[in-house]
Amino acid sequence: MSKRDYYEILGVSKNATKDELKKAYRRLAMKYHPDRNTDNPEAEEKFKEAKEAYEILDDDQKRAAYDQFGHAGVDPSAGGPGFRGGAGPGNFGDIFGDIFGDIFGGARRGGAHANRGADLRYNLEISLEEAVAGTTVKIKVPTFVSCGTCDGSGAKKGSKPVTCSTCAGHGQVRMQQGFFSIQQTCPTCQGRGETISDPCSVCHGQGRVQETKTLSAKIPAGVDVGDRIRLSGEGEAGENGGPPGDLYIQINVKAHPIFEREGADLHCEVPVSLVTAALGGELDVPTLDGRVKLKIPAETQTGKLFRLRGKGVKPVRGGAVGDLFCRVSVETPINLSNKQKEMLREFEASLNNGGKHNPRSHGWLDKVKTFFDEMKF
Repeated sequence: MSKRDYYEILGVSKNATKDELKKAYRRLAMKYHPDRNTDNPEAEEKFKEAKEAYEILDDDQKRAAYDQFGHAGVDPSAGGPGFRGGAGPGNFGDIFGDIFGDIFGGARRGGAHANRGADLRYNLEISLEEAVAGTTVKIKVPTFVSCGTCDGSGAKKGSKPVTCSTCAGHGQVRMQQGFFSIQQTCPTCQGRGETISDPCSVCHGQGRVQETKTLSAKIPAGVDVGDRIRLSGEGEAGENGGPPGDLYIQINVKAHPIFEREGADLHCEVPVSLVTAALGGELDVPTLDGRVKLKIPAETQTGKLFRLRGKGVKPVRGGAVGDLFCRVSVETPINLSNKQKEMLREFEASLNNGGKHNPRSHGWLDKVKTFFDEMKF
């Protein structure tokens, strides 16, 4: 047992009310709970210290003995007058039900320990156009819902669950011997706090049945691969009157035949004929808003990048609309006739007779010649 003053541990005065004790303990429990301080071994000790102080001061008999005799009055090894052995179900179960309900998701209804329903995940695949513009979809989700026959009680219509006689409705029993105290789930009601002598014939006492729900889900404009949309309360029904879980829609976007998305920007490849690349011209380029004219300057090379501002995506989390980047790919003609091949040879010969019409090629050849000249064999 801690030898520090219990009132000092909780940070309250000696005339603190039970509500003030509970508020003080709640604050310390949430601050020092081991699950929230996995890398702080001192937090567990502070948590145990606060729990011990609350257990003593929240019990009227133990608090009176502590106020009169100090720690000696509640020390089990000293047989203090304020110490009660046995499995007294009232105190510790109330601590877990009232103090930790908001931490672990539990709730209480009619003495039974309620459990929050499980969250569900639904993988949704949509087109790029739907992701950019937003859409509304109908989805079917298999899940557990509250039994309509028994209204989720698990008991046959006309009857109702009764408080468990073993744990007195707390769902937990505590066995104490000397200094050691062990809390465990009630073996009779399996933690429900209630027992059902005449179970519902539809859900067989579970309070839930499985069915497929059809939901309408609004997909906001600008979502991308990996985004999640939460539908609150659309997960599995809770047990013993607990709240339902949530449904998370996981977004996946299908591959697009023309565009690739990168954040707020779109990218596409634009094939250009040899003649258009050399002489220049205009092309119809698709965007998600319709066609636009793209002007190709003369002497355009493969890899040239053109930027169409504001033709990308407006991000779902806000920000400026992205751009569309069009990368030129000069296409080599295929399936040439003999006459066309001869014309190309004549054209190539005319290029070689004067001027540097292929600057990149000539530059590359100059670098190759220098490389071989400097090599030592």
